[in-house]
Amino acid sequence: MTIPPPWGEFLQSKRASYGDPQALAIPPHVTLLPPTEVGEAELAGFEEHLRAVAGQTSPFRMVLRGTGTFRPTSPVVFVTVAQGIPSCERLEKAVRSGPVERRLDFPYHPHVTVAHHLDDAGLDLAFEDLADFRADFVVDHIDLFDQNGDGVWHPRVSFALGSGS
Repeated sequence: MTIPPPWGEFLQSKRASYGDPQALAIPPHVTLLPPTEVGEAELAGFEEHLRAVAGQTSPFRMVLRGTGTFRPTSPVVFVTVAQGIPSCERLEKAVRSGPVERRLDFPYHPHVTVAHHLDDAGLDLAFEDLADFRADFVVDHIDLFDQNGDGVWHPRVSFALGSGS
């Protein structure tokens, strides 16, 4: 779920300011399915599955507030999802129940990454700098991204929530 304006642009610029090399390649988002290779033959079926999942899911309110970290397990600082977690969990489970399988390396935890693979000082800066961050918006769609040879995530298609598909 891509974080909408103006918060998405703000978080992306903050991530870049911390020196995160992925800041401009990955739009701020809450992951429903980790990066997963999908072959051309499977893509149409996967898109149809996402369309059906989105159609059966009502739009919901999401509140992002404050920061968290996965340290020491993983060098990540994130903005926390303070409201909307059950909806994210249901969506994630439904997305992963489809034609594309992907094992998770860690239990699902909805969040918005704002610093990744930085030194401790960079991670600490992100953690402290966004401690008072707050955003409140309605999630009304989910997005499918492609990652081409340039390493940048490109939006492929959006699926409206609650469209009844």
